[in-house]
Amino acid sequence: MDPYDWQIVKSTPLFGAMPDAAVRDIIGDHGPRPFGKGQLLFQQGQPANAFYVVCDGWVKIFRLTPEGEEAVVGVFTRGECFAEAAMFLGGQYPASAEVVSPARLLRVEGTALRRCIHAEPDLAFCMLASASRHLKLLVEQIEEIKILSGPRRVADFLARLCPRRDGSCVVDLPYEKALIANRLGMKPESFSRALAKLRPLGVSVNRDHVAISNVDALFLYAESGEMTPERLSLH
Repeated sequence: MDPYDWQIVKSTPLFGAMPDAAVRDIIGDHGPRPFGKGQLLFQQGQPANAFYVVCDGWVKIFRLTPEGEEAVVGVFTRGECFAEAAMFLGGQYPASAEVVSPARLLRVEGTALRRCIHAEPDLAFCMLASASRHLKLLVEQIEEIKILSGPRRVADFLARLCPRRDGSCVVDLPYEKALIANRLGMKPESFSRALAKLRPLGVSVNRDHVAISNVDALFLYAESGEMTPERLSLH
């Protein structure tokens, strides 16, 4: 594994608190491998025998509703790991995982992680830290859906993609708009309307590219809902 990928692995909540020797023992000689968009990593109910670290790209975790619709549980990107807790929850994946953009993923075998935890029980605290982070993100996602209006949810999503908090910038939508809408608890048409309502804040969309002329105003609206009189059309 090259230094770039090693740095990504060590930035994850799970491996960041572990000694380097333990991480190398768990990973072994494996390195990240490429995955294509649309590739299914595992399905709900299958034996949970591995978890993944995202080195590049995006992966969605989803469940199917009784009506057969997808409910997106989470979307993961570089520096995040997923499915590590599933190996300790009855031995089955509670959801499915699909690659939603070209990606490089490190697959980590569950047997290696369990072996190291048996040898060094303190490593279980690292598992708790990672599971706690996932729970915190899920709670924040539910809270956001319940409290924030559609335009503010979209503004918050775009703000997280911005490389700075002021000036102007252009960001690329990381995956298709329908998935973004699902992730934000919205219908695709509601997502499009919310984007349109952000135009007074200097937000314009051209296919998968979003130009933001006033990043500071976008952050202000996302965080507090505050706007100047000329932006009252957002109500």
